[in-house]
Amino acid sequence: MKADYYETLGVARGADEKELKSAFRKLAMQYHPDKNPGDENAEHKFKEIGEAYETLKDPNKRAAYDRFGHAAFENGGMGGGGGGFGGAGGFADIFEDIFGEMMGGGRQRRSGGRERGADLRYNMEITLEEAYAGKTAQIRVPTSITCDECSGSGAKPGTSPVTCNTCGGSGRVRAAQGFFSIERTCPTCHGRGQTIKDPCTKCSGQGRITEERSLSVNIPAGIEDGTRIRLTGEGEAGVRGGPSGDLYIFLSLKPHEFFQRDGSDLYCKVPISMTTAALGGQFEVATLDGTQTRVKIPEGTQNAKQFRLKGKGMPVLRQPAMGDLYIQIAIETPQNLNKRQRELLEEFERVSSQDNSPQSSGFFARMKEFFEGLSE
Repeated sequence: MKADYYETLGVARGADEKELKSAFRKLAMQYHPDKNPGDENAEHKFKEIGEAYETLKDPNKRAAYDRFGHAAFENGGMGGGGGGFGGAGGFADIFEDIFGEMMGGGRQRRSGGRERGADLRYNMEITLEEAYAGKTAQIRVPTSITCDECSGSGAKPGTSPVTCNTCGGSGRVRAAQGFFSIERTCPTCHGRGQTIKDPCTKCSGQGRITEERSLSVNIPAGIEDGTRIRLTGEGEAGVRGGPSGDLYIFLSLKPHEFFQRDGSDLYCKVPISMTTAALGGQFEVATLDGTQTRVKIPEGTQNAKQFRLKGKGMPVLRQPAMGDLYIQIAIETPQNLNKRQRELLEEFERVSSQDNSPQSSGFFARMKEFFEGLSE
């Protein structure tokens, strides 16, 4: 009677893919025939854990096994399930899926020698004004483009790539490992399945050359700091006619002299004199739309008071809405007083009452009561 697959791998029935792979990796290394030469029990155990993992890693097979057990794979059910494990591609494929990174990289698929080009990154810094209005920027990007001499094939004009003699065009070769075989990337064609006898002299057989390109990038109004813009197909050209990668534009905003941004809202700290805060007044502030807005300050305005200018902030990306502008008041204490100014302030202090500074008076009154309570 076959052992339960979950018990074979030592995992719970609700184990996820990561747990299954980890358990198989550990057991496969423990019972590998190369580590246990001549041990039939280890070889049998090695086959059992491979069969269990081959079934449970496949969602459809696992669902059938959870419902019907081993009977799901008898009499040809589910394509033989674990019974087909010993076939030409079975265990070698699974073993490489798990240990591929230990053998020079994971599985590579052949596509006639064509490989997708790498993605590229371009860092762009823009001003807050440019983020407000949007812009079309011209950038120059050094990248690989398809060789016009060989049209990306990598072969000298008039010739073509030929099928690799080592792997027969599959891009993979098999090597014996004990009782099974391990499939690896072909060392001759590096998985491409083709070789070039007469390489193109312009690109040295790569099918691409390095060149600086000029590209147009649309920066929409309201774009935020850290936004990534993707230009599909504008990355490196693929190897030997393969598809191009993508270009990613990473945007950052330069610090602004007056405004700080928080989403679609703007904040501007405005210093005013002590007398303006006490008596009231007004001033004008410039906004990013090119206009000036008057801000009225009521008498008795306190430090850090905010005034909201609705609709004077940043555009909301790809929406008709606008954020707000918040004016933050910073009261400036007079400095470098002359004799007359000092006299006036001292006179004001003498005639002041608690009603002129209610927060200060209230604070010290509460503080006095607190310490009196401690001494009782």
